[in-house]
Amino acid sequence: MKYTLIAWMRDKPGVLSRVSGMMRRRNFNIDSLQVGHSESPGISRMTFVVDGNERMVDQVIKQLRKLVDVTRVDNITEQPIVAREMALIRVSTSAENRSEIVQMVNIYRGEIVDVALDSMIVQIVGSEDRVASLIDLLDNFGILEMVRTGPVAMSRGQVEHKHRRSTAVWRAQANGRDATAAERFKTGGV
Repeated sequence: MKYTLIAWMRDKPGVLSRVSGMMRRRNFNIDSLQVGHSESPGISRMTFVVDGNERMVDQVIKQLRKLVDVTRVDNITEQPIVAREMALIRVSTSAENRSEIVQMVNIYRGEIVDVALDSMIVQIVGSEDRVASLIDLLDNFGILEMVRTGPVAMSRGQVEHKHRRSTAVWRAQANGRDATAAERFKTGGV
């Protein structure tokens, strides 16, 4: 079974290498991996799909949580999600089949992003099945070149935002309550 995991990590050089190295050392196979900026400055969001059993996925999550720069890991496989992929496909064209290709792309709500005399580049964004279906149809005309992302995903609906304090204490506390600004800067008579 394929599992979709999301990990948030510090946006620093070498973090992706450590994550992929950890996966390689433990023989976990990554089917797809997408990394980009998140809603929080300095934090990147990694969406990846692994193929395996539940025990293996639990092990992946535990190992990811041990990495210093990984701040959070979620398994969203069983949740209702919105997942999208993108593909850029260079298709061989001629004067006779160009309009037929354009019609197919329009049916799939894709876009023609570049046109040359003998080819065109098609962009499709959608579910994995939809992208695969258009690729299968365009293969009949001759695919010259193609690049395809893996899925990026988010949970559907309203999500509880859990504001957690970081392990580095940035807020002064006094007896379990947040200290005011004036109390934070007191030196206690020192």
